[in-house]
Amino acid sequence: MKTLVSILIFNSFIFLGFSQTVELQNFGPNFSNPVEIANANDSRLFIVEQAGIIKILTPSGTVNPTPFLNITTKVGSGGERGLLGLAFAPDYKTSGRFYVNYTDNTSTTEPNTIIARYTVSTNPDIANTTETVLLTIKQPFDNHNGGKLAFGPDGFLYIATGDGGAGGDPGDRSQNTSSLLGKLLRIDVSGSSYNIPSSNPFSSSANGQNDPRPEIYAIGLRNPWKFSFDKLNGDLWIADVGQNDFEEINKVTGSGTPGDNYGWRCYEGNNHVFNDTGNCPASFNETIAPVAEYAHVGNGCSGSITGGYVYRGTMFTNFIGKYFFADFCTQQIGILTDAGSGWSMAMQTPNIARRWTTFGEDNNGELYIVGGSNIFKITDPNLSVDESKLFNFKLHPNPSNNNVSIDLSSKFKTVESISIYNIHGQKIESISKSNKQILNISVKNYHSGLYFVEVCTNNASKIVKKLIIN
Repeated sequence: MKTLVSILIFNSFIFLGFSQTVELQNFGPNFSNPVEIANANDSRLFIVEQAGIIKILTPSGTVNPTPFLNITTKVGSGGERGLLGLAFAPDYKTSGRFYVNYTDNTSTTEPNTIIARYTVSTNPDIANTTETVLLTIKQPFDNHNGGKLAFGPDGFLYIATGDGGAGGDPGDRSQNTSSLLGKLLRIDVSGSSYNIPSSNPFSSSANGQNDPRPEIYAIGLRNPWKFSFDKLNGDLWIADVGQNDFEEINKVTGSGTPGDNYGWRCYEGNNHVFNDTGNCPASFNETIAPVAEYAHVGNGCSGSITGGYVYRGTMFTNFIGKYFFADFCTQQIGILTDAGSGWSMAMQTPNIARRWTTFGEDNNGELYIVGGSNIFKITDPNLSVDESKLFNFKLHPNPSNNNVSIDLSSKFKTVESISIYNIHGQKIESISKSNKQILNISVKNYHSGLYFVEVCTNNASKIVKKLIIN
C-alpha cells in the first residue's frame, strides 16, 4: 500500500464556508458506565463496561443478550479503576486473541494494573474465560491508571499508563525510566507471553535489568486518557489529562519515535513549568511539545480531556482528516483542523450534553462517543448522508487506473452536482452531468490512492462513494 502523505492539510473552507459543527445521534440502548468502544474489523462494536463486562452492539443498534466477556470477579471498579481497555489482535480473525487492561480487586487504594490475553470461543459472540496475564503494574494510588490499549501499524501492542495517581506525580514516576508509570509502553504479544521490540528505546535492558524498563516506548505522561492511531498514515495521537491549568494533545507522525519525552511532571501543556525538580531534562527543548492545548476555565471540574480519533470514514466528507476529542468537565466536543501552518482548534457544545468518557471507531472509520450510559454516533448536520433520500450510483471499474464510469441510474435528473475529492479534502474535479445517465471520466493522471466521489441532488441530499486509483 502506498503512503500518500505524512502530514495532511485540510481546511474547512474547501467544502463550504461555514464553521464546523457536529450532531449526535443516539445509537443503541443504555449501558452501565461504558468506558471504551472497540471493533474487531467487522460490523460489531464491543462496548466495555467499567465493572468488567464487554457487550456486543450490533449494526442494528441492539445488544446481544449474553455478554462477550464477564470478568467482574477479577476487576476492582470504582472512581478511575475498572476494566479500562480492549484491543483485538491484528490477526484476530485467525488467532481469536484479544487483550484487556483492568485494575484488579486486590486493593481499593493500591490496586494492580493487569494486562491480560483472552481468546474467543467457538461462538464468535462469546469469549473463553481463561486468562493469561502478561504484565502486572503496581499502582501506588487508585487514580491515574491510563488504561487504553491499541495495536499500532507495526503490529505491536501499545499500552498507556498514568503516573500512579494522587496529584502532581509525587513519586516523580513519569520521568523515571525504572518505572512503567506515566508511560506509553510497547510490547510484542505474538508469542505465548510477550517480547520486547528491538526498536524500543531501552530494548537492550531486556536481559533481566529493570532500569531502564525495556517495555517503555515514550515517557512523561500524566494520565493519557485515550490514544489512537490514524487509519490512513499511522500517526499517533495522545490526549493527556492536565493537572492545574492545561489539557494537551500530542501527535507524532508515523507510529511514533521511541524515547520521546512528553514533559510531565516538569511541564504541563505547551512547556508551562509545573515542577522542574527531580528527573527533569535540562530544558523543555528536550521534550515533545503538544500540537494543541487548552486552558481550564473556572474551578472544580474545569477541564479533563478525552482523546478521540482522526476521522477516516466516508459518510461525512467535511470531517475527513480532522481530529475529534472531547472534555469530560465542560461537556464540549473539540475538533482540530490542520491549516498547514499549524492545528486550529474549535470547541462546541453539541446538541446533547454529557460527561464524555470515550470515543470509538467502527471498521468503516465512522466515529462514536460515549456520554453517561449512552453511545452516540457523530454526524455532520450540514452535509448529512441519507441514502434513503437519494438513489445509489455505481462506479466501475473500481479500483481503476485509466477510466471510470459513473452510472447515475434512471433518477439522474435529480442530480445537482458531482465532485471528486482527494484524501486531503481537496476538490480535484467537478463534473457536468449534461443530462447523461452514464458519465465517463479519465483518471489516468490521478495519483495512486483513495478518492471520494460525491453526488448531490437538488434537495441538498448527497451520497459519497470511495474510489481507489491503482
